[in-house]
Amino acid sequence: MSIRVLIADDQEVVRTGLTMMLNAQPDIEVVGEVADGRRAVELARRLRPDVCLLDIRMPLMDGIEATRALAGPDVDDPVAVVVITTFDHDEYVYAALRAGARGFLLKDAGAELLAQAMRAAANGDALIAPNVTVRLLEAFAGAAPTPAPPAPVEPLTDREEQVLATVARGRSNSEIASELHITLSTVKTHITSLMQKLGVRNRVEIAAWAYARSRSRD
Repeated sequence: MSIRVLIADDQEVVRTGLTMMLNAQPDIEVVGEVADGRRAVELARRLRPDVCLLDIRMPLMDGIEATRALAGPDVDDPVAVVVITTFDHDEYVYAALRAGARGFLLKDAGAELLAQAMRAAANGDALIAPNVTVRLLEAFAGAAPTPAPPAPVEPLTDREEQVLATVARGRSNSEIASELHITLSTVKTHITSLMQKLGVRNRVEIAAWAYARSRSRD
């Protein structure tokens, strides 16, 4: 079955480009396009797509509010959200991820990475463009050391520390499995354990925790 995607961006040319790239994939189908966040929330609740691809800056309701409405911690039946934006000009990306977004891409990510992000989100995974991860976290850390994050509820194992480091570099589950020479199911088990021990909801927050810890030690 095709992965059903809803796209929200206030620029028609961007929506058209994204739609063309995604519809060219044999396993992905764009089921709706909207130009503002409010319409995105309304249509997503009606169509129940597998993934919502949301821009940050949109009229009526921005991408942060739309993400929170569709995937926030208080949502009983959340929809997978991937944020796509021109990061260099948008200080709200981190807030969107904290609001529940499952992935983050720049608009120049390209068709392959875009499709990978849709598949990851639809499968309950997450993908952050590797070249963005450090920039994303550094942008909100500033030059000074950050406060240490809350300690894990249980100490991390050596293997969990290794997985933590790879997640912080923006690696996908498949890449982690290859790099650490473990199975994909083992990676998923470690990711779940990290979320529980660190008190976070997704791999984006795992990466943020790792970065905050490294900055606090500087």
